[in-house]
Amino acid sequence: MLIPRQAVPSLELPTLDHGAFSLATDNPERFSLVVFFRGLHCPLCVKYLKELGALLPELQERGVNVIAISSDDEHRAREMANKVNASNLRFGYALPLVTAKAWGLYISEGIGKTSIGIEEPKRFAEPGVFLVRPDRTLYYGAVQTMPFARPSFTDLMMAIDFSISKNYPARGEYTGPV
Repeated sequence: MLIPRQAVPSLELPTLDHGAFSLATDNPERFSLVVFFRGLHCPLCVKYLKELGALLPELQERGVNVIAISSDDEHRAREMANKVNASNLRFGYALPLVTAKAWGLYISEGIGKTSIGIEEPKRFAEPGVFLVRPDRTLYYGAVQTMPFARPSFTDLMMAIDFSISKNYPARGEYTGPV
């Protein structure tokens, strides 16, 4: 489990059109928003990433660097990027499942074709959304076992505004006895 105010695992992978990504050198003004998605087979991911792409300018105005990541290979990642049609959104691909587990993501086994007729990979990571501070410590994290009911990016932007205006600390940091 990742702990707020503590370092997140390293994260390095290729992107489709923005060179190699490394969280260690991302250097956002305020946060890196790391959005892990299920992959090309997921129709809900298309909708979710379109929402993210539309809000990208507002997130960048807030000092937030954004990347969307899946364990898909380059070909499937390109197909997804084409569906989402957000040219400024960084798409990372080939996420190793061992890295997904280090981030606390759930791993599912493919069960055949989805409702849109695309084969699920043998194994893939379920969704997760993380805000990481420039010092690479966790500020916010949400992971899911299913593709449904993901955090709203609009709500997340309001939370970012609040955290900036109030200098609000990351919460959930306590690890002692209870």
